[in-house]
Amino acid sequence: MDLITTAAGWEFLLRYVHLLAGTTWIGVLYYFNFIQTPFFGTELGGQAKSAMTRGLVPNALWWFRWGAMFTFLTGWTIVLMKLGHGGIGLGEPYMTRILTGGLMGTLMWANVWFVIWPAQQVVIRSAEQIAGGGEAIPEAPGLAARAGLASRTNTLFSIPMLFFMGSASHLAWLDDGSNLLSYWLVAGGLIVLVEINGLIGPGLATQKPLGSVKGTIHAGLGLTLVLFLIGVFINSSSLA
Repeated sequence: MDLITTAAGWEFLLRYVHLLAGTTWIGVLYYFNFIQTPFFGTELGGQAKSAMTRGLVPNALWWFRWGAMFTFLTGWTIVLMKLGHGGIGLGEPYMTRILTGGLMGTLMWANVWFVIWPAQQVVIRSAEQIAGGGEAIPEAPGLAARAGLASRTNTLFSIPMLFFMGSASHLAWLDDGSNLLSYWLVAGGLIVLVEINGLIGPGLATQKPLGSVKGTIHAGLGLTLVLFLIGVFINSSSLA
């Protein structure tokens, strides 16, 4: 009964839901970016695109956005529990690593709910109108491109986000909290710049690394390495 009568039990249940929801969310994100989008670019995929947009995509987007929502809610609830009753302060290494991943996860959640989902609603509605003999919605192609860029940005973010979440309890680094302001100015600033690139629009954004599956993965691994080195450098500078 400790599972439902103790704070530790409730934290475990929240973490369990967090993992289930996160697996669902990131799994569908990878399906969209690694499988569906490249398939739509083929001859057969182009022929199937309208039917899939009207039939498969709405169902996939339901799991996608609610997986994101439950991951977001449970994740921040766990953080608040750690801060409130877990005896872990904001300046501790564990919390710094968690909040770095949490910042990227929060931006990913916001992209899902406020960029990708609204845009895809228009794209789906346009496909339905065309299939019914009506006219396409003129804004649909531009919104599809915007949603695609945001989705690729989320895929990029997912790689360092998972690294920082996993390293919170299993990798000892960022061990000194005396130079956290410098860390957040540099690391946080870089993360925000990547997000801005994903929001300013396909016509203006730097898309070359995000134009392919390989480029997106490489960009995500590169951001992971850069953020890690920023933490190591700032930490070693504060210890000098």
